[in-house]
Amino acid sequence: MSVMVVRKKVTRKWEKLPGRNTFCCDGRVMMARQKGIFYLTLFLILGTCTLFFAFECRYLAVQLSPAIPVFAAMLFLFSMATLLRTSFSDPGVIPRALPDEAAFIEMEIEATNGAVPQGQRPPPRIKNFQINNQIVKLKYCYTCKIFRPPRASHCSICDNCVEATNGAVPQGQRPPPRIKNFQINNQIVKLKYCYTCKIFRPPRASHCSICDNCVERFDHHCPWVGNCVGKRNYRYFYLFILSLSLLTIYVFAFNIVYVALKSLKIGFLETLKETPGTVLEVLICFFTLWSVVGLTGFHTFLVALNQTTNEDIKGSWTGKNRVQNPYSHGNIVKNCCEVLCGPLPPSVLDRRGILPLEESGSRPPSTQETSSSLLPQSPAPTEHLNSNEMPEDTSTPEEMPPPEPPEPPQEATEAEK
Repeated sequence: MSVMVVRKKVTRKWEKLPGRNTFCCDGRVMMARQKGIFYLTLFLILGTCTLFFAFECRYLAVQLSPAIPVFAAMLFLFSMATLLRTSFSDPGVIPRALPDEAAFIEMEIEATNGAVPQGQRPPPRIKNFQINNQIVKLKYCYTCKIFRPPRASHCSICDNCVEATNGAVPQGQRPPPRIKNFQINNQIVKLKYCYTCKIFRPPRASHCSICDNCVERFDHHCPWVGNCVGKRNYRYFYLFILSLSLLTIYVFAFNIVYVALKSLKIGFLETLKETPGTVLEVLICFFTLWSVVGLTGFHTFLVALNQTTNEDIKGSWTGKNRVQNPYSHGNIVKNCCEVLCGPLPPSVLDRRGILPLEESGSRPPSTQETSSSLLPQSPAPTEHLNSNEMPEDTSTPEEMPPPEPPEPPQEATEAEK
């Protein structure tokens, strides 16, 4: 008798997440797709520190102090730990709205504008357009988010708006920005609607065009760490650039000391000829020192004001309106404690959550099969079980032979005799 084996595949939620991210280690590691510059960052840090530990540290530990390589190793390990923590973590991605949620938001927007009662579908939007002294109505397409030009229509099969002349879709006008007013510390803050994620973004959130996700408390997208910098990894990013600045200064300074000590014995030119690795380290540290230290100073300024890079570039709190930053406590210590020491919110993506099971190579289960699987059922027929899953005894009570009557004990019979 043939045995049919049914294998069910477990699908994690990270496999179906939209956006331009890559995942590793079964969804535990989350990065952007563009990781080339991140590998360059690893190469520069690992290469420079390897040369420093291999050549200069042994000489300096003997000539000056054995604490020099120990402190350098501590800075190196801390920098690498914060870099990997920044690169491999969820920066605070906000999940996109489901189709039902997006439709409900659309109805809420229409209800707020007074165009439709709560819970009903919005009416068609129409614009009047004059052609040859005649009024032509331009209808709004809720799928393409445009007012269709004259004689254009939406194809339900191709799911595109097509002109009647050459089939090309014109550059339609983008719908006006949808804004909600939200009050924070007695100040009105605008919540903008994201047409990609179909949500009203929370305060200080923004949509990253590289990762194609809305990120909470979005600071910027950093290609050097291969990830966005947001609410959940900003403190690790700041600690990374701070420790990297100290490490760069440390390696650069002791390379100069190493060259100076060697020059006293064999001369400057001979030292450069014998230590080409030291020259390479000095050049790398010299050119990276200014950018890393300057970036650390800039983010220290932002942390002290409780401000993000995105807000600083846009001039959200320093523009013509001179609007006061509602997130600042007016105290540098309180701002630093909130940004660097505040509670870290959990990820809302649930990357390793399990989606409904799908049978490989078979049709998806129907609604009735899914609902019936939740009810208690009798044992499955044996033809659907393989040899490893077979119970030891599969016979039913009717098929089992009747038990034999017990034999009389032999000891009692001999005693009677």
